[in-house]
Amino acid sequence: MKSIAIIALLAPVGAMAQAPFSLPAGCTAFLTVQEASCTVDHHFLCEGDPEGTRRRVSLDEDRMTYMGQIDAETQWIESYHPLSGHTERLESHPAEPASFSDLITNKIDVYDFRTSSSEVGTTRYVGKDILTGRVVTIDDVPLEETRFEITALAPDGTLLWRSEGHEFIYRDWRLFLSGTAMITNTTETFETDNTPKEFIFPGEAGFLSSKPKYGCGVVMSAAPELQEFSNDNI
Repeated sequence: MKSIAIIALLAPVGAMAQAPFSLPAGCTAFLTVQEASCTVDHHFLCEGDPEGTRRRVSLDEDRMTYMGQIDAETQWIESYHPLSGHTERLESHPAEPASFSDLITNKIDVYDFRTSSSEVGTTRYVGKDILTGRVVTIDDVPLEETRFEITALAPDGTLLWRSEGHEFIYRDWRLFLSGTAMITNTTETFETDNTPKEFIFPGEAGFLSSKPKYGCGVVMSAAPELQEFSNDNI
């Protein structure tokens, strides 16, 4: 199984100009998403990964901002946050595993799990996703809206941050896609909007683009690494 550290060794996005983003050998992208928040995401598969594993890399105007790996149930197996320099890995035997299957079957999924990181220690994530019943079509792709709540806690129970808002799922891809959120950390509360604007598929113009198209030049009010926390990309 390829380590996400491979991606961290790639050249900065700015150095690639308009060249397509390069994935590691043995990996194949299946979807590019341009988001409202000056972010472009690339979803891809890698040889040797367990069945159902999907990976994603996020880029802003200048650099990679996130790299993550999920399993078939969209559990957050491994996440790398370049802006803060830490990696998180899902601990075994979660109290309540995240389950995409439970969400689409029961219209709600409740989860309670921990990640470990050599840089920041253990973090507990507690939350839920609920299907609202609303279908939103973006760039000809029908997405099911979710409502979510999530809280991140230190080992002693201290609040690190919490967030609530709306996201989307697409069942065929077994993916969460970001939406809008209100995030509260230890110093401030702020809003984010990572709603998809375009879905780009292999062979289409803009597939694997290294540059985001929407919302760039807007001054963000919070630490960039905190803006990456949402259900589809921890």
